[in-house]
Amino acid sequence: MAADFKYIVIGAGMMGASAARHLAEQSDGVGLIGPGEPADIKNHEGVFASHYDAARITRTIDSNADWARLANRSIARYAEIERESGVEFYGEVGCLIVGKTRGTGFPYIENVCAAADALGVETEILGDAALAERFPYFSFESGCEGVFEKNNAGYVNPRELVRAQIVVAEKRGVTRVEDIAVSVREEGGLATVTTASGHRYTADKVLVAAGGFSVAEGLLPQALEMNVYGRTVAFFEIPDDELHLYAGMPSLIYEPTDPRKHIYLLPPVRYPDGKVYLKIGGEPVDVLLNGDREIRDWFRAGGSAQVRDDLSGIVETLLPSIDRSRISMAGCVTSYTPSGFPAVGYTSSPNIAVLTGGCGAAAKSCDEIGRLGAELLVEGAVIDQGYEADFAPSFSA
Repeated sequence: MAADFKYIVIGAGMMGASAARHLAEQSDGVGLIGPGEPADIKNHEGVFASHYDAARITRTIDSNADWARLANRSIARYAEIERESGVEFYGEVGCLIVGKTRGTGFPYIENVCAAADALGVETEILGDAALAERFPYFSFESGCEGVFEKNNAGYVNPRELVRAQIVVAEKRGVTRVEDIAVSVREEGGLATVTTASGHRYTADKVLVAAGGFSVAEGLLPQALEMNVYGRTVAFFEIPDDELHLYAGMPSLIYEPTDPRKHIYLLPPVRYPDGKVYLKIGGEPVDVLLNGDREIRDWFRAGGSAQVRDDLSGIVETLLPSIDRSRISMAGCVTSYTPSGFPAVGYTSSPNIAVLTGGCGAAAKSCDEIGRLGAELLVEGAVIDQGYEADFAPSFSA
C-alpha cells in the first residue's frame, strides 16, 4: 500500500519546523503534523510548546565546541530564512556575559574567554568602569568583567522563527496538518501516525520532534529517556516613553558571586499584545515533570510565583530603574537527554526516529539541529563531519 507521505515530521515547533524545511529542500511528499499556539493557555487541554515567546538569547560563544558549531551554522542561515520567508525574527543586538573578574578565584569569565579564543570569536573585554559607561542601565556587583560579543549575537524571536520555517516549508510543498499525534507505530513496513482527532497518516519514515511531549505515554514504540523540567520566566512591562532608557541593550548572561543567582536577560522586545517587555529567567532549582499530564499542568499554571519573586528581587539590584510592579510570568519547559545533546536517531523501528532534547540551549541552534534530523531521515544516519557528540537517543529497557 502506498504511503500518504514520504516523510512526516511530528511537532511544528523549533526543531520540527526546521527539519520540515530542510526535508522539503531535498524531497517531495513531506508532512508536518502539529497544532498551532493555543489562544487560551490556562484552559487549554492539548499540548504546548516553549516557543510561545518573543525573545531567546542567541550567541556564538559556548564552552562546548559542538554546541558552538550548532549555533554558528544556524546563525549563518538566519538571513537566508528571513529573506525567503519574509518574516523577521533576528535582533543582532549583541550578547554580554558578565561575571567576577578573572584571577579572583571565580572561573566563569576565564572559561568564557577560553571558549571565545578557541572558537576565534571577536569579543571585547570590559571592566567595572567600562561596563558602567557602556551599559548604564545595569548595576553589576563590583569586581566584575564583561565579555561582549557584538556580532552574530543578540536574540531570536522563537515564535516568528517557527513561523518563518513553516512559511518556507509550505512554499517548498510541505503539507501542514494542525492536529496532535498520539501514536506512531510501524505497520506493514510503513510508519503510521494516529492523531487525537482519529485520523491516520502513513509515511516511509516519521521524525518525532515533539519537544518535552516526546515523552508522552504511548507516543513512541519505546519510551525515550529524557528529563523534562518546568521553568519560570518573569516579564517586566516597559512603557514606550521609557524605552529610550534602555536603547542599545544587549542580551545578558550574568553570574554574580552567588552562582545560584545566575540569570539570563533579554532586552525590551515588543510582544503580540502590543506591549514591550524585558524578560529574565534562570533558577537554581529543577522542577522535574513526570509525564505529559504534569507538563500540561505546568504550562496551564504559568510557572512558579516563588521563582517570579526571586527574579524580581534580582532585577531590583541589577536594573534599579525598572518598575517592578509591572511584572508578569509564564511557564515553559526544558528537556535534557542523558548525553547533554539533542537526541537525533532511530527508535527500535528503522522507520521511526526522534529529534528532541534541547538541553536548555537549542533555540538559537534549532535550524542546524533540524538539518541533522532531515539528514537522519534522508541518509539513514547523521553523517555530517565535524561533530564529536554522540546524538544517539537513549530508550528505556
